[in-house]
Amino acid sequence: MESYVIYNASAGSGKTYGLVKAYLKIVLNSKNPDTFRSLLAITFTNKAVFEMKNRIIEMLMLFSDEKSLTQPHSMFTELEKELKMAPIELQMRSQRVLTHILHNYAAFSINTIDGFNHRLIRNFAFDLHLSQFFEVQMDAKTILQKSVDNLLARVGEIPEITQLLTQFSKEKIKEDKNWDATKELLAVAEMLTKENHYQALQNH
Repeated sequence: MESYVIYNASAGSGKTYGLVKAYLKIVLNSKNPDTFRSLLAITFTNKAVFEMKNRIIEMLMLFSDEKSLTQPHSMFTELEKELKMAPIELQMRSQRVLTHILHNYAAFSINTIDGFNHRLIRNFAFDLHLSQFFEVQMDAKTILQKSVDNLLARVGEIPEITQLLTQFSKEKIKEDKNWDATKELLAVAEMLTKENHYQALQNH
């Protein structure tokens, strides 16, 4: 099996079909119906997670039906050829995998990137010196304000930061403007959260 498979396709061009097929190819190629437990699929949105899970279950249900032996779905036929597996064997494996997923649905790991990171951090909260009961802050402005406050608190500790902010304050005083860098730093930080400013920031 290839180490990496890259799908370069626009929206609505069949990426989900390809990803579902790749997932099923792994679980159905194994004689162990619990192989899905050791797989992790990561996508961007909760909507995509829901769609992926639904499509995988939907395909397994189709494959498990006796009709797949006489009127197979195109994906069934493709997997049959790629796995070099008899149709009856593919059907039986589909039945077993489907049963195991439905009975152990919590182990059916298709998650968002942020959901996976949250779970990872929670599992290693002790090692990261975090409270087990930490909460995720979704308010960007609050996070940016804390980041700027933390940066300003390092003035005097880190020479590069101290020099830059001192120079900035001197320039503002010369221009008879407010020397406090907080507002300017927040404005730049907010730009970092917006994709349409990425190119301009990269050029600087």
